[in-house]
Amino acid sequence: MLWIELIIFLAIIVIGARIGGIGMGTVAGLGLIVFVFIFKMPQGSPPVIVLGMILAVITALAAMEAAGGLDFLVGVAERIMRRRPQSITFIGPIVTYVLIFASGTQHVIYALLPVIAEISRKSGIRPERPMAMSVIAAQHGLIASPISATTVALLGVLTVLGVTLPQILMVIIPSTFLAVLIGSLSVLRMGKNLNDDPVYQEKLAKGLIKPPEELKKLQGIELKRAKGSTYLFFFAIFVVVLIGMFPQLRPTYEWMVNGVMETGKIEMGGAIMIIMLAVAGLMMIIFKADAGKTVKGSIMRSGIVALISILGISWLGSSFFEGNRVVIIDGISQAIEGYQWVFGIGLFVLSILLFSQAATVVTLIPVGVALGIPAPLLIALYPAVNGYFFLPTYGTVIAAVNFDQTGTTHIGKYLVNHSFMLPGLVTTISAVLIALLITYIF
Repeated sequence: MLWIELIIFLAIIVIGARIGGIGMGTVAGLGLIVFVFIFKMPQGSPPVIVLGMILAVITALAAMEAAGGLDFLVGVAERIMRRRPQSITFIGPIVTYVLIFASGTQHVIYALLPVIAEISRKSGIRPERPMAMSVIAAQHGLIASPISATTVALLGVLTVLGVTLPQILMVIIPSTFLAVLIGSLSVLRMGKNLNDDPVYQEKLAKGLIKPPEELKKLQGIELKRAKGSTYLFFFAIFVVVLIGMFPQLRPTYEWMVNGVMETGKIEMGGAIMIIMLAVAGLMMIIFKADAGKTVKGSIMRSGIVALISILGISWLGSSFFEGNRVVIIDGISQAIEGYQWVFGIGLFVLSILLFSQAATVVTLIPVGVALGIPAPLLIALYPAVNGYFFLPTYGTVIAAVNFDQTGTTHIGKYLVNHSFMLPGLVTTISAVLIALLITYIF
């Protein structure tokens, strides 16, 4: 019966991935119908706290976008990259990493990619190199961000082991950043130079290379509001990290239980939700972030898609796991006995299927916790959730291919021989190895 249920689970993932958008979450509902109503399996439970934290962070980001904060951040990134155009293969991925780390969302890369492509082409650098590496850098910047959905999800799962946000960040930030530098080195000689590339030369001869679109220029009151919303958001990130480092800063409260007064402390998840919702409110009051634009912006739209997908697929995964808990734990325990690092391969493969780091975390990390894998090892293996570059179907991958008018950033004939495979494998493996080294030393 386990194999039938597993086939259904994987089929749901494949069908949902092909539909795209919220398809992953909605099709998972059909899987739950089969599991719960037909197979009489436990219903499991969605990660409510994780979803709440993600929604609160998305709301704050969407409000910042409505106030012009994302446009301001992209403008700063563009100026940095234009100062050293010949070093775009390194600067592009580094700027991308920092920007995604700061904003907590990969979606700002859509504004950066045209800039990277233009600077590369004008500098005679093959755009494939910084474009492919920047997409990979965005993935790693996201898992290192203290307010990304993925990190929030990991924190929510590992809280039961006493893990704090600073403990995650002190391993993941240096490991992913160094891995991005190593990945950039790996693409330094990738492909032919533009002068020797036949595809580019053919497009150039036919006049198919179009000038890039100008980024929106912020001025006057718009610029002030954009800056203010950005600084406020960064301050919120600082506060979140601070109360994560010093739990005593989180407020305590008292309530009556069976006639006895008990004292409790607000959980980290609740603190993040409160802070992010409050920040969104301040942006609307002080910096005039339009409520209508907030819910209609790209951040909110993509965030809702992510929420529905995580809700459905993680709930389906929870039902599958609870219905087969003993068999799964025994099987994986035997597989990783003496080789717990093999769990990282599972994270990598599942992320390819789910196309989501957060969904991978909430689906598989609880299994690792149940198996008794130590928290430091789970943190070190966390970068393995960045495996979804393997199949070139994710939005940022497709965008990079489309933004590169030279045609150098490409998806190969055999699907897996694409521009993102080399930097993706090098960066992800490097991040895991460096994270393992950090956890071993400290």
